[in-house]
Amino acid sequence: MSGPAKSTFADRLLGRVRLRGPVVLVAPILAIVFAGLITSIVLLITGDPPLDTLLLMVEYGTRPRSIVLTLNSATYYYLSALAVAIGFRMNLFNIGVDGQYRLAALVAAAVGGAVTLPAPLHVALIIFVAMVVGAGWASIAGLLKVRRGVSEVISTIMLNAIATALGAWLLNKDRFAVEVSGSNNIGTKPIGASGQVPGLELIPGTTSKVFGLIILAIAMGILYHVLINKTRFGFDLRATGRSESAAVASGVNVKRMVLIAMMLSGAMAGLVGMPQLLGASYSYSLDFPTGLGFIGIAIALLGRNNPVGIAFGALLWAFLDTSSNILQLHEISPDIVQIMQGTIVLSVIVAYELVHRYQISAGQRRVSRQLASATPTQAEGASA
Repeated sequence: MSGPAKSTFADRLLGRVRLRGPVVLVAPILAIVFAGLITSIVLLITGDPPLDTLLLMVEYGTRPRSIVLTLNSATYYYLSALAVAIGFRMNLFNIGVDGQYRLAALVAAAVGGAVTLPAPLHVALIIFVAMVVGAGWASIAGLLKVRRGVSEVISTIMLNAIATALGAWLLNKDRFAVEVSGSNNIGTKPIGASGQVPGLELIPGTTSKVFGLIILAIAMGILYHVLINKTRFGFDLRATGRSESAAVASGVNVKRMVLIAMMLSGAMAGLVGMPQLLGASYSYSLDFPTGLGFIGIAIALLGRNNPVGIAFGALLWAFLDTSSNILQLHEISPDIVQIMQGTIVLSVIVAYELVHRYQISAGQRRVSRQLASATPTQAEGASA
């Protein structure tokens, strides 16, 4: 019987190798400290005080209204990262979450604005349509991979561009979009009150409300954990991601798993735009949030595809985004936040690798000490 497969850097990068013990917290802490150091150097070069800037961001970011904004941003960041993480756990790079959620939100908004149903059914229909469209769009990349061997990285990037063009074309069709009164904007017909999800007054001291669909995001995190870690399907998915040949030997249909994983990732991507659509804008228009899919990639890496880790990563990312709003008022470039976010992601990748190597080295030293302290007979038996 062969020994355990040697982990690759890609395995550690995508979180398929589990770090053990308290050292699992060392990597993100080191990454945040290093990112703070790099950001401080940049601020010093530009003539801005690092400590005062950090305190300013913390002071603004902890205001009641800012906390609400942070939670709302973290809600769709979290869903986006979960969509990416599903693919990552199977060694699939779904770069197309951005196009999948925007096309799904557009079609779901058009359907939601065209029908009138009782409140629960109306909301459920919109969410169902979004998931179906997201899964359908992602399945194109899955079919290309299993049928023709096309890399999902290339196909999903191309599908992002197609989705953008298709969305722009649909927004110019009378059946899909109408002019927004009082502006040059165009969008889908507004969704009626029965299709809207009311916000939650969770934060005292402000009238702003948290997206009601934050509950959906939490539920999706729990479902993701159960599906990946507690079911046979999740085991097959993870096994295929680690070694396709081993999965085939155990009876797993790899092509079927690839297609299902891409569709699940796309279905989750379809939910990304729902908090904004059903909780704030009630219509898909030209100013609908973009780029959430690429942020999800960074957060999935930051959280190592773990639903709890992703939650902390989404909150951190959203906090930095919210805090950046105050910087311009003090003549500090908000781009410093993007530098910090990018440095955190790169630092986490490096830190996890260093921690993993430290664990291997510590394990080897522990075995060496045990062999050195054993009697010659015991040592010979261990060697045998």
